[in-house]
Amino acid sequence: MPVTPSTARPAPLPTWLDSRAAGVLVHPTSFPSDQGIGVLDEAVDRLLEFLAAAGIRYWQICPLGPTGYGDSPYQCFSAFAGNPYLIDLHALVRAGLLSPMDLVPLQRLPRDKVDFGALYGAKWPVLFKAYDAFMAAGGKSTLYGDFASFRREQRDWLEPYALFLALKDNFNGAPWWEWPEEMRFHSRAKNAALPPNVLRRAEAQAFFQYLFFGQWRAVRAKAKQRGIEIIGDAPIFVAGDGADVWAEPHLFQLDANTGRPLAVAGVPPDYFSADGQLWGNPLYAWEAHQKDGYAWWLRRLRANLELCDVIRIDHFRGFDTYWSIPAGALNARTGRWCTGPGLDFFQKVHAALPDCRLIAEDLGELSPSVVELREATGLPGMTILQFAFGGGADNLYLPHNLKANSVVYPGTHDNDTTLGWYASAPEKARDHVRRYFRVDGRELGWDFVRAAYAAVSNLAVVPLQDLLSLGSEARFNVPGRPDGNWQWRFRAEQIAGLHQQSAGYLRDLGVLYGRCDGE
Repeated sequence: MPVTPSTARPAPLPTWLDSRAAGVLVHPTSFPSDQGIGVLDEAVDRLLEFLAAAGIRYWQICPLGPTGYGDSPYQCFSAFAGNPYLIDLHALVRAGLLSPMDLVPLQRLPRDKVDFGALYGAKWPVLFKAYDAFMAAGGKSTLYGDFASFRREQRDWLEPYALFLALKDNFNGAPWWEWPEEMRFHSRAKNAALPPNVLRRAEAQAFFQYLFFGQWRAVRAKAKQRGIEIIGDAPIFVAGDGADVWAEPHLFQLDANTGRPLAVAGVPPDYFSADGQLWGNPLYAWEAHQKDGYAWWLRRLRANLELCDVIRIDHFRGFDTYWSIPAGALNARTGRWCTGPGLDFFQKVHAALPDCRLIAEDLGELSPSVVELREATGLPGMTILQFAFGGGADNLYLPHNLKANSVVYPGTHDNDTTLGWYASAPEKARDHVRRYFRVDGRELGWDFVRAAYAAVSNLAVVPLQDLLSLGSEARFNVPGRPDGNWQWRFRAEQIAGLHQQSAGYLRDLGVLYGRCDGE
């Protein structure tokens, strides 16, 4: 009998992950440098050289946006802009916009971690000094192409973003909904009489984006030359106190007068948290997005594709159902499930951007409808080996239960390193690992690397910390911890040693398990 329309499932969208490959996860802020944070300098070259030698085809990063309070790349001032902290200032010295002495305050910062507070005080004055030198020279430098052309090409997001940061500085960092009424939304502020210092700082912020995009485009060109593709990251939600919400408030669930959110994002209580997680991001007004064919999202994805080749969508389940928490709630317990845009969103994206490659971050407890949505989209999901052990043989994260259309990780930026995880895991899980892999646990980091490579998942991505056999001291992020995250950095000699000692082994492993060719 034919299936009735009411019960028929739509044909899955085509998947793109149809061949085997390996990747490494490391965010650029972790690179070695003498500028207080990883920057887009020769450290990129050293990483790419190692990846190419090891037969590794993908480099995965966290979001590249400008970070604010809390320093999280998942809470950025813009979903379109790049992080000025990543700008290599030595390039500006060579261009004559700075002197070597201008970099001395940054060279005094720690090199084994990122001290974001100290970095804020040291780097921004140097960036503004470079801008002043640029303007004094007539603003006509073609260091990374024509600045005026860049501003015109990126105007739709660049103008409100630059003005937002200038006004935020002018109002001493206050959230935009506390600004004077005439500045509370971009639609008002762009027509207001603005003082010269605000206009100057807005133009400077645009200049910093010009520098970032110029340097990042060089990174992409180097990666492409070596046959390496970059996996970026797009959080489903954006920061409430950011340019995106300020510029287009009608796309979010806000009070039309005050701009304050009516409800915010999070996840409900579960086995790990009795209160759930209260993220605080404003929720989308999905009806408004649907009316214009998800135009904002399409602009966002196109912008992301200027920065990377593949995009990981963080919190994929929010497209199916999302947890809506009343604004002002003290925890996430009082929320409720609401329906997201579902398959319609991904069909529109595929129609407009047929070559857009996405990865669905589908970790955690998933309802059948979320699984059904992921399967209908054709997108590869994610699996974490650290989540596989301590239970029964039916655990979906165990290697024998994986699917080809997926990405397998020992752990991600939110997990402890594999060695750190094993050191603190219950003995039941540790014993399960040793019996499952038939190992003694003394080389567990590399045991997990080999397991990821051997897995049926078409893409295996390994955090750099695991390749360096580092413990919990190298953990990048502890979810829910208010500070001390995102600070880990590696040393130049570590990547050099890894290249020398392990690139050949990784290439052999890739050949053995079909993740790279033998040439």
